[in-house]
Amino acid sequence: MLRLWRTIRAIGRVAEPAPAAPTAAPAAADFEGSVQIRHVDAGSCNGCEIEIGAAFGPVHDAERYGARLVASPRHADALLVTGPVTRNMAEPLRRTFEAVPRPRVVVAVGDCACDCGVFAGAYGVVGPVREIVPVDAEVAGCPPRPEAIVEAVRTLTGR
Repeated sequence: MLRLWRTIRAIGRVAEPAPAAPTAAPAAADFEGSVQIRHVDAGSCNGCEIEIGAAFGPVHDAERYGARLVASPRHADALLVTGPVTRNMAEPLRRTFEAVPRPRVVVAVGDCACDCGVFAGAYGVVGPVREIVPVDAEVAGCPPRPEAIVEAVRTLTGR
């Protein structure tokens, strides 16, 4: 057991290397290098949530770029919305959007959030996120790779 601890201590923290810094989005100037993000599941299959967890996990570590997930929309600067907006989530999404203080940014994560994906035309689906709240950025993929989510977050922070 001590040998394992010595090995872990000798290796240290291992994370994916940082790619070149992205060009910051126009709204990034308002956040001054740090952004608090509230995640909203508007009706997804949880594939995107797994990838968001990986993006903020120890391997990809989106927090090292100044992004942090928060529990309340009142503490958030941005919304990370996944899934097509279902009938039961349309109003809660609007209310969450209104609860985020200005300036605010909305990022639609995944094909379902961008254009309803495989759920297009389903009876319980109202539409993509952009039909309910204004969307500033989209991350394509079903589900999107953690690297793409981190890249979108980096455009918000400018780091």
